[in-house]
Amino acid sequence: MASHCILADGVQCYNMAPIRLHLSTIVSQRAFLCGGTHDYTKGDHPLITRAIEIGPHAWVAAEAFVGPGTIVSEGCVIGARAVVNGRLEPWSVYAGNPAKRIKERLIDWKETA
Repeated sequence: MASHCILADGVQCYNMAPIRLHLSTIVSQRAFLCGGTHDYTKGDHPLITRAIEIGPHAWVAAEAFVGPGTIVSEGCVIGARAVVNGRLEPWSVYAGNPAKRIKERLIDWKETA
């Protein structure tokens, strides 16, 4: 976990694999970062673990689900209750279940300084 990161109340980090939070990451209330799943194609349902990476200046909103192996690229916003998997495009906003890219994220850095 890098500096200036926030894990809000009720965040669950199911970290059977590493979960990396980069500079200035926000993970809001009751989000679920899930580093594992099971192979349902096999009778014994073996555990599969994959690291999660949340890039700098990203924001995972309330109650979002981040699946195993997900890479939340720099500047991404994941909307409330969204479900994300895979590699997300930098400086993009995602929403829905399954989440889709809905727009580019633009920031006026002068206002936030």
